[in-house]
Amino acid sequence: MRTLVPGVFCSLLVIVIALSLPATANSNSVTDYAPSTNVQCPDLSTTSLIRTFSPKNQTLHPDEDSYISTRENTVIRTAWTDWLGDGSGLGYNLSAVVSMFPKVGIAIPGGGLRAAQYGASTLLALDSRNATAKDAGTGGLLQVTSYITGLSGGSWITGSLSFNDWPTTDDLVFGNGKELSGWLLDIPFVTPDGDNIFSDKNQAFYGSLLWSVVSKANQGIDTSITDVWSRMISYHFLSQTTRSNFFTNDTAHGAGQLWSHITQTPAYQSFMMPFPIVVADSRPVGSNSTAALSLDSVVYEISPLEIASYDPSLSSGMNLSYAGTHLVNGRSNNGSSCTLGFDQAGFIMGTSASLFNQILDFAHNTLSQFSSSDSAGLLYLLSQQLSEVRTRANDVANWPNPFQGLAQQTFQDTQASWIELIDGSSNSENIPYGPLLVNARKLDVLVTLEGSADDVNNWPNGSSLIATALRQTEFLQPSHQKFPPIPPTPEAFISAGVNARPTFFGCDPANPDDYPLVIYLPNSPPLTGADPVANTATFQLAYSLKHTRLFFDQVFFNTISGFLPNTNKPDPNWGKCLQCAAIDRGRLRHVPVAPRSSICSDCFKQYCFDPQNPPSRSELPNRKQVFVDPDPQGISKLESFVGDNKLKLVGGLIGLVAFIALLSTAILLYRKYKRKQTEKVKYARLVFEEFQENPSSATYQLHEYSK
Repeated sequence: MRTLVPGVFCSLLVIVIALSLPATANSNSVTDYAPSTNVQCPDLSTTSLIRTFSPKNQTLHPDEDSYISTRENTVIRTAWTDWLGDGSGLGYNLSAVVSMFPKVGIAIPGGGLRAAQYGASTLLALDSRNATAKDAGTGGLLQVTSYITGLSGGSWITGSLSFNDWPTTDDLVFGNGKELSGWLLDIPFVTPDGDNIFSDKNQAFYGSLLWSVVSKANQGIDTSITDVWSRMISYHFLSQTTRSNFFTNDTAHGAGQLWSHITQTPAYQSFMMPFPIVVADSRPVGSNSTAALSLDSVVYEISPLEIASYDPSLSSGMNLSYAGTHLVNGRSNNGSSCTLGFDQAGFIMGTSASLFNQILDFAHNTLSQFSSSDSAGLLYLLSQQLSEVRTRANDVANWPNPFQGLAQQTFQDTQASWIELIDGSSNSENIPYGPLLVNARKLDVLVTLEGSADDVNNWPNGSSLIATALRQTEFLQPSHQKFPPIPPTPEAFISAGVNARPTFFGCDPANPDDYPLVIYLPNSPPLTGADPVANTATFQLAYSLKHTRLFFDQVFFNTISGFLPNTNKPDPNWGKCLQCAAIDRGRLRHVPVAPRSSICSDCFKQYCFDPQNPPSRSELPNRKQVFVDPDPQGISKLESFVGDNKLKLVGGLIGLVAFIALLSTAILLYRKYKRKQTEKVKYARLVFEEFQENPSSATYQLHEYSK
């Protein structure tokens, strides 16, 4: 077993020495985070690292196109039949009303561990591998999905599923006692050994993180606080960390796992998983802005194949395997030298969740929003990082710009050698709809696992949908599908109650190509009126196992239950209604168009948003809004402490019992001694009195007593 990385308090000298060793000395090491530079580029006379297209004549990466086509014609076609049968349960003969199944995408928004857990528990309710979900009729939607997109916390579950070979999410999050160890959310992200950042274990953990980051910097790649953050994410969501090896370097803790290697996983090779994409925004280079971005800033998507933007201002994609290469007009600015391995999986997820530009005040050395201990840990790591390596913009994810020199009239960073990527919600679009609305992908149904925290109680209020609709209208009309009609303001969302129960948007377009149908599944107060436990803060970076279990159970039940107006009861027809919504675009595209069945018509009356006749929040009675902590006395910290210190506590308990036994024995012996001393005094007094009466007898007794 490798020894622990030296604590930062012992200085980084050992790290620097280790980094000077040959790469083979650190096989499967945390230093695998370092990209390989000065690698021979492909022959650019025959192979281009850049794809360019126009907003009105978009093309997809050919390997993406091939994957989607093959999955739809094999796995998905069978999955639709498994889920819907012949359609008779919905009042249809599917073979007569659907000539082509709809194309479905799932979007998982940001919101830290809350969003990741909400996405995971909702996916479980849509997964046919879960018997309860399948019986409810909701399990099966996941299997017919072509794309899955994630942003910030949503990117964490997207990446975690991809690198753990697409298991069920209950096994993914809680572990399965075999190859899956779970997310270990009871071990805090920043201070895994407790609030004391100078404890031996915390220092060893920090040493490992910095060892990774320094190894990257030593390859000439500028780093930032996002790199440290990315390594923390890897410990929880990738596939090499267990509870027993968390503080050791027995594995690389995901350091060498690359986003481009998703294509090599068994689930991808067998077309069993939707095509994964995560989203990041970009701050104009040199702006140093700490404000929210405007809607015209470039949005990037990162798939296993490329980093690309379908925004009309850029319309280009870069081969992800070579993403760390500086390109100018599509060619390496370092002759024929390229970079490989920049696309470390944790760094991709960290890029999508890099929100430090809005909360890091470098001048005053403060980091808002995080808890005091998390903030102290992150600032401490940043200070250590800055003392050892060169950085660029400290509050963003620094990427060499592969698009330099392209789209010179419209691309905001066409003259920059680096691009500054930040959290995908920085332009107010917290739901990663962008990739799913790209015209070339032709999606029919967008399933939204809405875990945003928009209001004071951390429930969504529709803000992200409104931002996406506005961005499409103002900037993306040539390149992206329109968004369906929605309430125009957050207040209207709340008034209609559609932020607090399942809703279908865009049910009745004049033409099926006008816009996709959106199935909106928001994090909402428990249907039954129970205390809510899922509306937690975005910056909460640890959950007890108890809390996560309750979180899962509550969200799962809500998701398989739908709602019945003016009651706190589940809708027994909700599973069928979800199926009606998923298949409806296929009905509309059939020639001739078949009428909607009576079953589905009733479902659409209950669940569709009608802008001309919006529903009312009053239909959702007895819904508690305020979060109720399932660990009100800090049980989560106690649970974590007990879990991490079982042997010490058992040893301490044995020692305590032994001490009590010794103390009790000592007290008994002391009392016996005192009693004997008292008897001596009494006897001596008696002898003395007898001596006064009979000196010879008393002398003898005193002699006997003294023996």
